[in-house]
Amino acid sequence: MASNTYESKAPLTLSESGSSSPTASAAPKAVDSALTYLRDHEGKADIAIAQDAAFLQALRRKIDWRIIPFMCLCYTMQFIDKVAINYAAVMGLRKDAKLVGNNFSNAASAFFIACLVAAVPNVFLLQKLPTAKWLGFNVFCWGITTACTGAVHNYGGLLTTRILSGVFECAVAPSLMLLSSQWYTKKEQASRFAFWYVGLGLGQIFGGLLSYAFQHVKHGSLEGWRILFIVLGVVSSLIGVGTFFGVPDTPMKAYFLSESEKVVLLEHVKVNKTGIDNKQFNFKQIFESLIDVQLWFLAFIVILQSVSSGVITSYSATLIRSFGYSPTHSALLNMPSGAVSIFFTLLVGFGVRITGHRWAWIAFCSIPAIIGGALMSFLPHGHRGGLLAGNYLVNAIVAPLPIIYQWIAANCAGQTKRAFASAIISASFSVGNIIGPQTFQAKDAPQYKPAKIALIATQAAAMFLTILLFFYYIWANKSRASLTLSETQKDTSIQEAWDGKTDKENKSFRYEY
Repeated sequence: MASNTYESKAPLTLSESGSSSPTASAAPKAVDSALTYLRDHEGKADIAIAQDAAFLQALRRKIDWRIIPFMCLCYTMQFIDKVAINYAAVMGLRKDAKLVGNNFSNAASAFFIACLVAAVPNVFLLQKLPTAKWLGFNVFCWGITTACTGAVHNYGGLLTTRILSGVFECAVAPSLMLLSSQWYTKKEQASRFAFWYVGLGLGQIFGGLLSYAFQHVKHGSLEGWRILFIVLGVVSSLIGVGTFFGVPDTPMKAYFLSESEKVVLLEHVKVNKTGIDNKQFNFKQIFESLIDVQLWFLAFIVILQSVSSGVITSYSATLIRSFGYSPTHSALLNMPSGAVSIFFTLLVGFGVRITGHRWAWIAFCSIPAIIGGALMSFLPHGHRGGLLAGNYLVNAIVAPLPIIYQWIAANCAGQTKRAFASAIISASFSVGNIIGPQTFQAKDAPQYKPAKIALIATQAAAMFLTILLFFYYIWANKSRASLTLSETQKDTSIQEAWDGKTDKENKSFRYEY
C-alpha cells in the first residue's frame, strides 16, 4: 500500500478534528475502543491520506478481499444447511426417519424456534465476546450438528439436531451484521451486505446440485441424504475454523492493516456515529430499543417477508415436486431459484448504493413475490411452466433482508442497542420462518393452496409497512432538523462519534431511508 508515502505530511490529531488531545481527561467508562486506539496512535496518519480517494479505494479493496469471502462462505453454508432438509425430504428422509403427518413441518419450525429462543442470550454474548471468534465457534458447532443429522433414524433425532442447529446458527446473521458495520460507512455498507448475502442464492444453487448428485450416491447402508449431511457438516466446520482464525474481531486488530491504515479507516467510518466495539453492556439501551418505533416497524416487516422465506427454505423442492416432477428433477429445477435470489440481492444492494431509498427497493421486491404467489395459487395444476415461474419469482423476497440488516447497522447507534436490534431482527426472521412451514398442512397436500395465498397477503402487508416506515424516518429527521446549532454542535467531535451514544441521544444523528 502507499501509506508510507504520506507519513511526512501534517499528522492527523484528535485536537484538529474537534476533540481533546490524548493527554486530556480519561475517556468515559462506556467509550468505544476505537477512540482509545485513536488516542494511542495519534499522528500515525494525516489529513491528506484520510481524504485521498485513491488510497481509500485501495484500502476498501484490501478489506473486501480479506473479510467478505469468509462472510459469504459462512452465509452460503448456513443457507445450504437450512435447505438441506428441504432437499432431503425428496431424497427419502421422510421414509427413513419414519416421519408422519406434520412431523416434517414441525422439525422445520423447531429450527427457527431454537433460533428465536437463543436470540436472547446471544445479545449479551455478542456484546461481551469477540465477534469474529464467536461467529467462527458457532459455525464450527453447527457443522458438527449438521454431520450428526446424517445419523438420525426417527423424528426425535431429527428434532434434536434441528434444534441444536438453530441454536448455533442464531449467531451468524447478527455477527455478520456487526462485523460489516465496523469496516464501512453507511453508503458503502449496502453493497457489502449484498456481497455476503448472495451466499443465500449460492446455497440454493449448490444445494440443488448437491442434492441431485447425492441422490445417485449410496455407500453401504448410508443413503444419499445421510452422506449429504455428513459432507456439508465437515465443510461447515472447516469454514468455522478458518473464520475463527482468519477474520479480525475489529479493525483495530486487523493483522493485514498497518497502523496508519487502521487510523485512516477509523477516521473514515466515524461519520456513521454508530461505534465499533464497546464491551460495556448498557441496559438503558435495551429499554430504548424496546420502545423504538423504527425497530417495531422493521421487526414486523421481517416477520411478514420471512413467511415466504420459510416456504423457500423448507418447501420449495416439495412444491416443485407437487407440480409433477421427479425428486431428481425437483432438485435441479430448484437451482434457478438461487439465480433469482442472487440477481435481486445484487440489484437491490447496488441500487441502494447508487440511489439510496432503501424503503423503495424493499417495497419493490414485494411485487414479484406477490405475482409469484398469485401464479402458484390460481394457475391450473397442469400449467407447470407458470407454476415454476411463480416459484422462482417468490425468491425476490430474499433481497430485502440484507438491506434491513444494513438499515439496523446504519440507524441504530450504541453497541448494546445495535447488538440487541440485530437480535430482534434475527428473532423476527425466525418467527416468520416458524409461521411459513406451518402454513403447509398435510391436509392441504399436494397443492397447498392456503400456503400460497398466505404469501400474497404477507408480502402486501410488508410493502405497506415499509412505506409507513419511510414516512416515519422523514418525520424523525425533520424533527431533529428543527434543533438549534447549539444543541447539535457538541456532537461533531471525534469523541462524540465514538462515545457510545445511541441514535436517540445523539441529536446530530440522521436516519437513513
